[in-house]
Amino acid sequence: MSKIFFVLGKSCSGKDTIFQYLKQDKELNLKTVVGYTTRPMRVGETEGLEYHFVSEDMLNKMKENELVIECRDYNTIHGKWSYFTADDGQIELGKENYLYIGTLESYNDMVKYYGGNVVVPIYIEVENGERLERAVRREREQSEPKYAELCRRFLADEEDFKEENIVKAGICKRYYNNDLDECISEIVETIQKI
Repeated sequence: MSKIFFVLGKSCSGKDTIFQYLKQDKELNLKTVVGYTTRPMRVGETEGLEYHFVSEDMLNKMKENELVIECRDYNTIHGKWSYFTADDGQIELGKENYLYIGTLESYNDMVKYYGGNVVVPIYIEVENGERLERAVRREREQSEPKYAELCRRFLADEEDFKEENIVKAGICKRYYNNDLDECISEIVETIQKI
């Protein structure tokens, strides 16, 4: 049976780096699913790699055509940004195993849509102080750092990833990203067993 390995964790937990490694691992042979967002592209991002960057109008058209599996709206200091997953033909269960990255909320919605026997959580954790340091370093690299947005995301993650929410989602296994190589090795071993 096909699986969707769903990488999730708080911002700056290393989930993007881990996702990229898993994506490039030819032995795992996971097909990536690219999500959508209405937020502006960041420096270093490429259309169709990290996200499909679309307009609010395009999102609304996809909703009208009942293609949106899940959608999360964030009221940022720069206006509303939406992140969503679409049933756009990227996932064909029975053919391949997939790799996706998202939030706890999007994980729950994917489980509702595809089933808990298909969607496998890869939950990444990092100590909060380290995570905040990583977030500041990453934001400094942007042409126009948005520190207020960084703070909003950091605090929102604390609320979104409360222990009770993780337990309610049925996530039992955690991958601690204190050492990136060890963390990746543990995740690869889990995927290979499944």
